[in-house]
Amino acid sequence: MSASQASKAGEAANSRNQDGRAGPFSAFERTVAWRFLKPRKQERMVSIVTVISLLGVMLGVAALIIVMAVMNGFRAELLDRILGLNGHIILQASDTPLNDYDTVAKKLEEVHGVQMALPLLEGQTLASGNVGAGTGALVRGVRKQDFARLESVATNIKEGSLEKYQEGNGVAIGIRMAQNLGLLVGDKLTLVSPEGDVTPFGTIPRVKSYTVEAIFEMGMSEYDTSIVFMHLDEAQLYFNQENNVQVIEVFVDDPDNVGLYKSDIVAAAERPLVVTDWQQRNSAFFSALVIERNAMFLILSIVVIVASLNIISSLIMLVKEKSRGIAILRTMGASQNSILRIFIMAGTGVGLAGTAAGVLLGVLVCLNIRGIQRLMNWISGAEVWDPTVRFLSEIPAQMDFFETMSVILLALILSFLAAILPARRAAKLDPVEALRYE
Repeated sequence: MSASQASKAGEAANSRNQDGRAGPFSAFERTVAWRFLKPRKQERMVSIVTVISLLGVMLGVAALIIVMAVMNGFRAELLDRILGLNGHIILQASDTPLNDYDTVAKKLEEVHGVQMALPLLEGQTLASGNVGAGTGALVRGVRKQDFARLESVATNIKEGSLEKYQEGNGVAIGIRMAQNLGLLVGDKLTLVSPEGDVTPFGTIPRVKSYTVEAIFEMGMSEYDTSIVFMHLDEAQLYFNQENNVQVIEVFVDDPDNVGLYKSDIVAAAERPLVVTDWQQRNSAFFSALVIERNAMFLILSIVVIVASLNIISSLIMLVKEKSRGIAILRTMGASQNSILRIFIMAGTGVGLAGTAAGVLLGVLVCLNIRGIQRLMNWISGAEVWDPTVRFLSEIPAQMDFFETMSVILLALILSFLAAILPARRAAKLDPVEALRYE
């Protein structure tokens, strides 16, 4: 700032002080703060450090928003997949076998808030097809009418048809199992159960082939690789469980509050049952996701803190470069508090600009994350998001308003705190010492 500019600014300061202050920052203070931040040829290094500070805040905020959105999306997608296929409340017989499952299921569906009661028979098998050495498979036997009500599966049939599966005696398998075993609709899937027939020569594994009538894709690799759906009556014959099921899975309107339904469901069943819910069965898994999410927030907050420290260095350099101008402002009547507010405004302005740019970048990435994933796959020629490792076939992103606001507040508060030390140093600058050798 030249002497003439400082003189004009000092006159504006005197005029402003006489007229009073409107709001926390006067027009004079805003003008001077903006002049200090404007890049000038002789202060190129200060401008470079300021830009680096701005970019640091931007990238820190964007990284925090993107990672938190991916963590939220990952949890929401997993929860949707798990609750879409598995019951929210699981009922098991405590004394006698569940051979009256049709009657019990009908009673349970009359309970308020219950969407569906699904009698289920499960068994582990070895599945083999046209290629490969075979793979482990979980056979789930469900009634024909119930399969259509499992929307997460029935609405994601990729080959074959739901109607053809319900009419025939075949099976429905996941798309990754079909790819691994080289199976298409109409091919034969061979299932081998270790719990076979007992003969004088020992137990012989039960081997039977079924026609593949439908291929589904849920988007969760564990399910698409290992699950085989079979009609309940056929599963009962295959596993020697005629007229019995292992569990009845109940789907409710509000899975997050399954405890509200338990007493009514047990009373409606009118028989002794062992009751568990999805939260009990998956508590360790979802607790780990919450811990990971909180840890990522803390770790990435350090990036924003480091970017805020850059603001300190840039403002210290700015104070050194503008010491002559500060001294002239002081001699023209600007108070220490006014100088303090000018540099706080300058530092907070850098943080505000970086935060706004970071939020914009983070939102754009979150909205286009699947397109970015496909672009990265095309560039690298490989899957950057391996679904066999990360459960889901695509990167999910789900932004939360309150989390985004917390990131914005964190960045702005850190930027404000980072500006205080250099601003106090500028406010305490002695005009006599600054102008001694001018």
